[in-house]
Amino acid sequence: MNAVNLFQHDYTGYRVGTCFDAKANNTLWITLPTATNGGPPCFSRDLIHELMSLLQTIKQRGATWPSNGALQPIHYIVMKSAHPDYFSLGGDLAYFHDCIQRGDRESLHDYSATCADMLHDWSSLLGNYATTIALVQGRAFGGGFETALAADILVAEEHSEFAFPEILFGLFPCTGGMSLLAHRIGARAAERMLGDARVHAAPALKERGVVDEICSRGQGERAVEALIANHARQRQARLMLQRSRQRLENLNRRELQTVVDEWTETAMALDPRDLRVMDSLVRLQRGRPAG
Repeated sequence: MNAVNLFQHDYTGYRVGTCFDAKANNTLWITLPTATNGGPPCFSRDLIHELMSLLQTIKQRGATWPSNGALQPIHYIVMKSAHPDYFSLGGDLAYFHDCIQRGDRESLHDYSATCADMLHDWSSLLGNYATTIALVQGRAFGGGFETALAADILVAEEHSEFAFPEILFGLFPCTGGMSLLAHRIGARAAERMLGDARVHAAPALKERGVVDEICSRGQGERAVEALIANHARQRQARLMLQRSRQRLENLNRRELQTVVDEWTETAMALDPRDLRVMDSLVRLQRGRPAG
């Protein structure tokens, strides 16, 4: 990125990084943090609430950001990760495992519902004002893949990988995976991808219309800056096209609520074998070998 105007939040406790670049078409960069131990990032409850608070604050300010002593309009929002190898490994599997073992259906349902709210906000809250971009520079699995799909534009470095591994332990994406993927490739193809747990390379997903843009390894930020510079030449017209697409393919909140309910019931009924598989993936999220 070029020189930026940094803004210190007027709310505390944030681990999410923000950087506003008024000189590059008013772009706000949001950086997902690594895990507290420096390992691969996942969506803890605190991180989800931080993201929701940030998005709601931007909305309440009319899609503006304080810079140089004034509120400046935000035209583009880019989400990326601070981790060099992972965008996000998705939901907090350790928390899932703990809730299931304790029989705590209410807490598990609340977590999934909060994830759905965050995804809905990221997908649609700012669509009338700004274009959202997900920059994936490594692995985006589960809820990380969902979050990338929820952006208006998905950019990936060529080595990036994507997967929905939930079926391996008897589950499925807990929020909008089916809806978001179906918008891009159709419901039947989305169902097959959600059900096979395969790891998909970014170039293959570009051919299928899941990923919008591919760039070389290490060139993600420059590729996004070039994309934004080109997009901004017809920004108003492209924003109107974006609004039209979102009206036709909005992320339906009632469907998300149904998915949350069904996901919770399925999760609470997992058998010991499924929980052992989940536990092996918990080790991966914590940066330890899964074996």
